Amino acid sequence: MKVVKSLLLGTAAGLIAIGGAQAADLPVKAKAVEYVKVCSLYGAGFYYIPGSDTCIKLGGYLRAEVALNAGGNYSAQYNNVFAANNRLTNYYSMRAREDLNIDTRTATEYGVVRTYFDAVFTWTTGNYVGAGSGTGATQYSGTLGLNAAGTSLIGSSGGAVNGTDGTISGGALGVYYAFIQFAGFTMGKAVSQFDAPWINYPGNNFDQLVGGSGTTNGVAQFTYTADLGQGVTAIVSAQDQTQVFQTALWNTAGMSTAGVLGGAYGSNDLGGTRSPDLVGTLRVDQAWGLFQASVAAHDNHVGYYGASEVTGHPEDKWGWAVQLALSIKNIPTGAGDVINISGVYTDGASRYNFQELAATSYSMFGGSGGAYQSIGFAGVSDAVFAPGSGLELTKTYGFRGAYTHNWSPYWNSALYGAWAAVNYSGTAKGMICGSAAFATLTGTCNPDFNIGQIGVITRWTPIKNLTFSADFTYSHLDQKYSGVITTPALTSVAKPAATYELKDQDTYSLLVRAQRNW
Repeated sequence: MKVVKSLLLGTAAGLIAIGGAQAADLPVKAKAVEYVKVCSLYGAGFYYIPGSDTCIKLGGYLRAEVALNAGGNYSAQYNNVFAANNRLTNYYSMRAREDLNIDTRTATEYGVVRTYFDAVFTWTTGNYVGAGSGTGATQYSGTLGLNAAGTSLIGSSGGAVNGTDGTISGGALGVYYAFIQFAGFTMGKAVSQFDAPWINYPGNNFDQLVGGSGTTNGVAQFTYTADLGQGVTAIVSAQDQTQVFQTALWNTAGMSTAGVLGGAYGSNDLGGTRSPDLVGTLRVDQAWGLFQASVAAHDNHVGYYGASEVTGHPEDKWGWAVQLALSIKNIPTGAGDVINISGVYTDGASRYNFQELAATSYSMFGGSGGAYQSIGFAGVSDAVFAPGSGLELTKTYGFRGAYTHNWSPYWNSALYGAWAAVNYSGTAKGMICGSAAFATLTGTCNPDFNIGQIGVITRWTPIKNLTFSADFTYSHLDQKYSGVITTPALTSVAKPAATYELKDQDTYSLLVRAQRNW
């Protein structure tokens, strides 16, 4: 009996082993492949991220360009070696840029949650500037770090002042936008809500157009947008003032003749942050175009009168700005033609007129009949003060606009222009013109000035998303000084100690660009 029982158990064990082996050999059903699906909720180009209900879109452009008679990017020859009119001046600058943006959106019970990121990789031609040794040596600006957005390099010692602004020559990485949008809120780095919808470009490629605000590179902010219906939106925003919405708070105690000729009326005495800029905007979008009104409040907060806190300081003063923008579509000159115009007034908030890429100092050299050479110089500030005084706010006003006409589906042109004026108070003029920096001036001292710009651009788009363009810009600096001034050597631009005639100056530039959007 024991033998039979053992035999049965052994047989059962063998059958189980064989069954297990056969089961292992059976084909297993493959896991379903999760293909990327098109997301049609938010327009073309969106796809669902596999395994989620979030849609994503990748985009960007690649750009190659050459600028003639211009600065490090597409800026005019307003200052630094660009405007020295000598052998240090570049006749051309070249640039290559790749832009990458990532847009994600998710539908929720509170509405769409959106994130947006935009970064650029850029290479730009550099420059050679005087190294300041007095021996004729020059130094590559990629090492020195020129400020291509327009801050003067002529300081009280004739050397470099201020750092770079993200447009340093050579290779560079920049972050334009990085923000979250949720339930009407925008949080992060985005275009200022004060800006017109076309930012700095009503019809142009030229980067330094004056006459309004423009944050092409974005600004950190916390914003709420209310949709009032019928195409009307109201916006309130708190935005970082330190990044792109400060010009200068000049302490005239730091003035020098060399600094003045570089467009700097003293030491830039910015204090630490106290308040963000406060912005309110009302916008109306209709079939005929749009209208937008923007206001901003800007706190001017100074450091100290002297080198330490015991020297005292002026009290804060709030500045403000207001801008009106209008876009007119469907005009009878042709399909797709558009007119974009805006006007701005500022008091102690000059960056809302001289946008972040515009020059805030001017130092332009030219020929002259009686003196060694001529020079036109001017500077933009938010306020001016002297030791023991209060802040004298600087007033500016201006406008800009463009008319774009489509010749055909492949060709269009735009005529554009801008103008801005800077006015200093009588007290501020007394502080500036009473300085020893103007002791060698024989003539009229008046720091007020106007800057005018006019240009024309033509674009050819032979195939979708590939555009070739040529943009010509002429600029005129209408400065209010007259007579002659004698200055020490300006080593950073290789100018000798000499007598210079004070005159208005003109310049022009041309940009040729190829851009492929994707």
